[in-house]
Amino acid sequence: MTFGKMLLAAAATMACAGMAQAEPVQIEFWHGLTQPLGGMLEQIAADFNASQSQYKINASFKGGYPEVMTAAIAAFRAGNAPDIVQMFEVGTATMMAARGAVKPVYELMQESGLPFDPNNYIAAVRGYYSTPDGKMLSMPFNTSTPIMFYNKDLFQKAGLDPAKPPLTWPETIEATKKLKAAGVACPLTTAWPTWIQIENFGAIHNVPLATKVNGMAGMDAVLEFNSALHVKHIQNLIDMAKEGLFKYGGRDAAADALFPSGE
Repeated sequence: MTFGKMLLAAAATMACAGMAQAEPVQIEFWHGLTQPLGGMLEQIAADFNASQSQYKINASFKGGYPEVMTAAIAAFRAGNAPDIVQMFEVGTATMMAARGAVKPVYELMQESGLPFDPNNYIAAVRGYYSTPDGKMLSMPFNTSTPIMFYNKDLFQKAGLDPAKPPLTWPETIEATKKLKAAGVACPLTTAWPTWIQIENFGAIHNVPLATKVNGMAGMDAVLEFNSALHVKHIQNLIDMAKEGLFKYGGRDAAADALFPSGE
C-alpha cells in the first residue's frame, strides 16, 4: 500500500471513529404501563431524546408488571438485561434479593458523582424503596394511590349530597344503606382488595403488615395482617356483602368494570 493510500485509510478510519462517537448511547428501558399511562411515559422518553443527542432511551412495553419482572429476570440470566426496568412494589423483595442483577440507586449515584437527595421524595414513597437505615434502593418514578369514585346522579337519587362524599368508613356504610334503599344493586365495590383494604388500610391506621419493618429489614419477616383492626375491617366488609351493601368484584382490577357499567 502506498503512503497516500495509507493516509486515506487512516482518514477513513478516523471518520468512522468520529461517526461512532456521534452515535447516541442506547438505553433500554422496559416498563409495564398500559395505555394511557404507557403512552405518557413513552412520550416523556421521546421528549428527552429530542432534547439532546448524547443518549437515546428506548422505552418498551413488556406486558403487565408481573410479565415485566419475569422478562427482566429471564433477560438477565440470558446476559442481555435491559438498562432500566420499571418494577411494581410487589417486586421489591425480588429485586432486593437479586444481588448482582440490580444496582441500588444510592450506589449508582455515589459512583457517578451525581447529587442525589432522597428527601426530595414524599416520605411514604421514600421509605418504601429504602433500606431501614435510609439508603434508597430504587428510583421512585411513579406511585399508585387508591382513589374513590362515586356516582353523583345516584347519590342525588338516594338523598345524599353529591358534593359531600363520605370521608370515613361509618359514613360510607350509611351511604351504602341509602343507595341500596334507592335501588342501587351494587352500592360499593373495591378494586385491588389486598392492596387497598389490607395494605393501604393498615398504613393509614399505622398498623404493620408484617414484622421486620413490613418485611424491609429481613427475609424472616412474619405477616401480621390478622391484627384486630384488620380482622374487624374485613368482617365489616363481609357483613356489608351479606346485607347487599358491598360486592366483591374479584382480585386485582376485576372490579373496575362494575362502576362504568352502571352496576
